[in-house]
Amino acid sequence: MKVSKSTIAAFALATVCWALPGFAQTRIGVVDYSRLLEESPQAKAVSEAMRNEFAPRTRELQAQQQTLKTKEEKFNKDAATMSADQRSRSEKELRDGARDFARRQSELQDDINARRNEELSRLQRTLIEEVRTYAKAQSFDLVLADGVIFATNALDITPAVLTALQARNGRPAAAAPAPAAQPKPAAGGR
Repeated sequence: MKVSKSTIAAFALATVCWALPGFAQTRIGVVDYSRLLEESPQAKAVSEAMRNEFAPRTRELQAQQQTLKTKEEKFNKDAATMSADQRSRSEKELRDGARDFARRQSELQDDINARRNEELSRLQRTLIEEVRTYAKAQSFDLVLADGVIFATNALDITPAVLTALQARNGRPAAAAPAPAAQPKPAAGGR
């Protein structure tokens, strides 16, 4: 039976929490990281910028594909009346055009993937820093992201972090409910 690291971490956390009498005073939050990646204004801006950046090349490829399709239809229609030399030349043009299209399509996909990875890396750093900033400002002791099997809405700080991301992006933030207040430990206790 294979046991994942997140399962072991959750079990260890549960054991530690059970063993510590002061655990009830610890503030814990949960972040739906994939939701932040989908819904944050920064993620939407990155997606839009990439779409705009690669739109001209995508349109060029679509035009090239349409041209190839038109040439192929013309060849199929006229092939019976062509001489062997004309047919051979037309077949070569179609093959060369298809190879060029496939090469350009592959290059575009490689460029898109490389850019997406760069932007995703930047975005992940931004989101992690925002979660840390929010957690420190709200005095959370622990914020979990991956490996959470269940968490109540009271622990979910994702809406509040999204609000902070929207505010940081210069957009008016929708009112996000703050997570349920939990008592803080007394000074010096823990």
